[in-house]
This record gives sequence, C-alpha cells and structure tokens, in this order.
Amino acid sequence: MKTLFLSVLCALGVSASAAAKPNILFILADDLGYGDVGCYNAQSKVPTPHLDQLAKEGIRFTDAHSPSTVCTPTRYSVLTGHMAFRLNYRGVFTGVGGPCLITKDRLTLPGMLRRQGYETAMFGKWHVGLTAFDKEGKPIHQNGLPAVRRIDYSQPLRGWAHRSGFRSFLRHRFLPDHRLALRLY
Repeated sequence: MKTLFLSVLCALGVSASAAAKPNILFILADDLGYGDVGCYNAQSKVPTPHLDQLAKEGIRFTDAHSPSTVCTPTRYSVLTGHMAFRLNYRGVFTGVGGPCLITKDRLTLPGMLRRQGYETAMFGKWHVGLTAFDKEGKPIHQNGLPAVRRIDYSQPLRGWAHRSGFRSFLRHRFLPDHRLALRLY
C-alpha cells in the first residue's frame, strides 16, 4: 500500500456569526496529485474518506494551478496573492535561516479573513521562512543540520505565522533525538 505523507497548510475560518459567514478550510498538500483524493478520482489508490466527506458537504474546486513546482513559493503566493517570483527568491527553505518572506506590511489571506471577523489558525508546515534563536538568544541565520542543532527548542518561535494573520499556529517539528514535538503558538 502506498504511504502518503502530507504537509498540510490550513487556514480555518470560524466566523463570529456562523449563519452569516461560511466556514473556510483551505488545505495545501505537498506532492498530492489531482487523482490522489477519492472525491476527484474513484480509482484513487489511497482511501481518503474524511477529505471525501468534506468535499461532499462543501465546494470542490476543479481548476487550480500552482504558482510553482515547490513548496516555499507556492505557500508565499497563496498566502499573499502575489507571485513569489517577484521576490527574487528562488528555491525552498532548507532550515532555520529565515527571515520570513512575508513582510510585516503585506496583506495576507488570513489577515484579510481576520479583518472580516474570522478566527484563523494554521496547522502544519510553514516553510515561508522563519528565524529561530540559539540558547544565547541570538538569531540563527544559517541553514542545514548544524543550524538546526543550535535551536533553543525551549523557546517559542514568534512573529511569523501570527504576523501573517494567523491567530494561532500548531506546528510540528522533529527534535534532535528524532522525537516529534507539537506546539501551539
């Protein structure tokens, strides 16, 4: 059986007045093809009953195009509405070397939803740049495993998802001893 690993970016809107505004759930999954989800392909090799149920009860979009073939520019473009190639940044973040590609003054989709009274949250992979800090409180501006080993995991990562309009953020990360850690920011 094929194993499918998903990194999911969800902007979940729960309105203050549920009758007046619809709930919004946006899922961005890396390496997921159109035919991999049952609601789009009855012959899918991987059962997706929960996604199929969400699709059945909501709106399915059938004509979408990714702004890039890799995650970082795609996430940036979806969150901001601006094409990532205008940033003059190429590639994918490979570590903790930040800074966040989304500037403080950039309007984002979750920021716009919050202005309309929605609660917003993100779960999963950020990958639009962040800055982690070492045990001395200094920012780490390098990528790769040596930089990851310098992170002070007792300190929260602040500013980036919240600064981009998300009220809360549940992030997963692997600790140096390969344990999975989940933290709500």
